Amino acid sequence: MSTNFTQTWRLRAGFAAALSRMYGAEVPAYTTLVDVATTINREHSGDERLGSLNRVTAERHGAIRVGSVRELAQVADLFAAFGMYPVGYYDLREAASSVPVVSTAFRPIDADELAHNPFRVFTSMLATADRRFFSDDLRSRVERFVGERQLFDPALIADARRIAAAGGAPGTEADDFVARATAAFELSREPIDTGWYTELSQVSAVAADIAGVRSTHINHLTPRVVDIDELYRRMGAKGIVMNGTIEGPPPCDGPDVLLRQTSFRALGEPRWFRDAEGTVTQGSLRVRFGEVEARGVALTPTGRQRYDAAMAEPDPAATWSRYFPTTDAGLAASGLAYYRGGDPAKPVVYEDFLPASAAGIFRSNLDTDGTAVVAPDESDYSLDWMANAIGHHVHDPYDLYEKAASS
Repeated sequence: MSTNFTQTWRLRAGFAAALSRMYGAEVPAYTTLVDVATTINREHSGDERLGSLNRVTAERHGAIRVGSVRELAQVADLFAAFGMYPVGYYDLREAASSVPVVSTAFRPIDADELAHNPFRVFTSMLATADRRFFSDDLRSRVERFVGERQLFDPALIADARRIAAAGGAPGTEADDFVARATAAFELSREPIDTGWYTELSQVSAVAADIAGVRSTHINHLTPRVVDIDELYRRMGAKGIVMNGTIEGPPPCDGPDVLLRQTSFRALGEPRWFRDAEGTVTQGSLRVRFGEVEARGVALTPTGRQRYDAAMAEPDPAATWSRYFPTTDAGLAASGLAYYRGGDPAKPVVYEDFLPASAAGIFRSNLDTDGTAVVAPDESDYSLDWMANAIGHHVHDPYDLYEKAASS
């Protein structure tokens, strides 16, 4: 292959780095979060069971929100150019902290690609067909608003499809493509219609963030840290207010499993608003926050059932050992977690997300939120629906973990 050809994983690494620089300029506390996470990771550099120091420190996941199937399909086409494909289906409407979105995560699916750069983007779509959140009238107006906007330059999407098919881009084109893709997720400074945004906020602040503006943006970027409890303490010592809880499994004496997440509170960011008379004034919104995560070993379906039962306990930390062995060997022997070749020294890292944790992070960063009407859900959102709607196969995470464990 020509040395002037930029492979997919290098495009992905460049994209992740460019988004990180952009988001750090927009939300300075994010840079502090990355610095603290990097320091802690270096202090634990001897333990690389769950990934090399380079991988863990470079690792990010982002989050974006879109308003329609058309927009989600464009995101799928764009991310395919970076070797990121939809994995898993998440219904955040069903979590304890219900949010009117359904989601998937775009990420690499091959072990070598993950090792090169594991960047992933959790992508949520507004569930306008759910009458528990949207009346027929509001749904019609939201869909018309979203249908009239253009999140992505058609030329960018056309280039993405071509680059995805080619498995990369010529060196002369690669940097320009990454720059244009990154710019698509910049925070817009266009004035927001105050009345429209306020009406959507009565449904959900997330709905307003998605359909109350004419662009999309990065809602958060998330560094990975080896010791999330220590990071929580150090961020507090720096005067940065963290959320009250760490979502996901409790701290325990045994191996880390699945995913633990927390964030600093969303900060008020200056935004411009236009009222019904056309007057533009400056206000602020709190919708973007700094999230951090710690990843553990991926659980099998049996392990996941055990996890759900453990988390249903009144005090999961106190009763964790009733559900999970305290060693990797015990997890492997019990068929509760994935290990390459069945070797307890080679855990398969959990690469995906927990819907209850994601919804909890979303809601913990909102001042107020609406509530759904108590009614049957007559919408047909599902994994199969999403795959058909966007024209991309949505991978089953367990299939990918089984493949990784057998490699």
